[in-house]
Amino acid sequence: MKRITMTLPAAAVAAVWLGTGAVGVSGQSAATYNGSPLGSAPTFSKDVAPILYKSCVSCHRPGEAAPMSLMSYHQVRPYASAVRRRVLNREMPPWTADPQYGHFRDDRQLSNAEIRTLVRWVDAGAKEGDPKDLPPEPRFEAGWQIGKPDVVFEMPVAFEIPASGEIPYQYFEVPTNFKEDTWVQAVESRYGDPAHVHHLIVSVLPPENRRARAENAIQVKSINLPGQQVNIRQRTSNCATCPGRETGLTEEQAASQRRAGAIPLVNHALGEDPPVFPDGTGRLIPAGSTLVFQMHYTANGTVGHDRSKVGMIFAKRPLQQLHQVAISNNQFVLPAGASNYQIEAEGTFTEAVKVWSVHGHMHLRGRDMQYDVTYPDGRTETIFRIPKWDFAWQQEFWLDQPLELPKGSKIHVTAHFDNSEANIFNPDPKAVLTWGDQVWEEMMGGFIQYTVGSEPRSERASRNGGGL
Repeated sequence: MKRITMTLPAAAVAAVWLGTGAVGVSGQSAATYNGSPLGSAPTFSKDVAPILYKSCVSCHRPGEAAPMSLMSYHQVRPYASAVRRRVLNREMPPWTADPQYGHFRDDRQLSNAEIRTLVRWVDAGAKEGDPKDLPPEPRFEAGWQIGKPDVVFEMPVAFEIPASGEIPYQYFEVPTNFKEDTWVQAVESRYGDPAHVHHLIVSVLPPENRRARAENAIQVKSINLPGQQVNIRQRTSNCATCPGRETGLTEEQAASQRRAGAIPLVNHALGEDPPVFPDGTGRLIPAGSTLVFQMHYTANGTVGHDRSKVGMIFAKRPLQQLHQVAISNNQFVLPAGASNYQIEAEGTFTEAVKVWSVHGHMHLRGRDMQYDVTYPDGRTETIFRIPKWDFAWQQEFWLDQPLELPKGSKIHVTAHFDNSEANIFNPDPKAVLTWGDQVWEEMMGGFIQYTVGSEPRSERASRNGGGL
């Protein structure tokens, strides 16, 4: 598309680029912006820094995941053109949820007015302005997003990551040595070697006498076309020649069976922020529990060395227990070359619940995902949608207000996958795929976090978990 050069007021140019009228979304008149005439160019100190501090520097600062810091003018200036392009395309800050469905806390999306400011700043020469206009820099705890943890647990040993080959999930157990039940208000896991870690899941394994299970508040089922499913669990358990079939469980199988009683604490995958749980809710770690680190490493051609860790901030009082479940389908068959293949799963609540967060998970063939609720009276509504799946940004979205669902409500998760050659991220369009742990295989899971409506603020038996 050719760019047409015209002599227009700055406000009109911004309106053309953004598809908006001359009046900003915040209701400001066309004659002024931020209290100043539109003819005066924005400056970093007065106009740009507040936007970056609000929506960008939690990641774009030293020691965090982003590749460059945007804390100061001299750090931002070399990337001014890239900032203009990325915000104009709404690629940054990353936000994959469809704005038509759901209202979420910590929404980092920029308003049209903020995008106009950044574009005008770059086009006018990206001037610094008067440093006296700078707002105070936000304060962060070095090395942590949640603030300074009350306690930090680290993998007992470092794992040496090979340069090539398939790496099975690795598990590391760390005793908490908690003498009493402990409530956690915020939790964050940190990779020791981000270049090699696909995901880290930390779960809580209570002592044997605390692992009694109650009926789950949700029942999950896969939905497949006739003849297009494979029972992964049954296929594994029916292995007649697997080691240990004659003499009982192998050590690895026994450990896996024991870890099945673990309760999810925190997930960390590409693009996922650490959770600060909503007021009045949190995670319970029973006295004497052990933490289980599930590590998914991927080889990238270089040798690696990882010793990941997790930090926690304690709550000052008992809370309502948050439970995590994956409404997932692990019995699909994804045909080779399919460009828009649908995979579905459904969860039915056996108790009244409040849903606090939603979080989709797929691998490299994912296209989109949608959550629809059906209420007991037959009403349906879409509560969440990812219109364009991005494997690099597997965000968890926390609702502004919890979604209250009566007993008998259902959440139906629908996902589409592109296993064709048109998908530039597809490792092998000729492969027929079933559920698999590795990145070049595929998964389908619609995670939620919920509280049970009538649940007392004390321990309740563990509920379904789910691996990434």
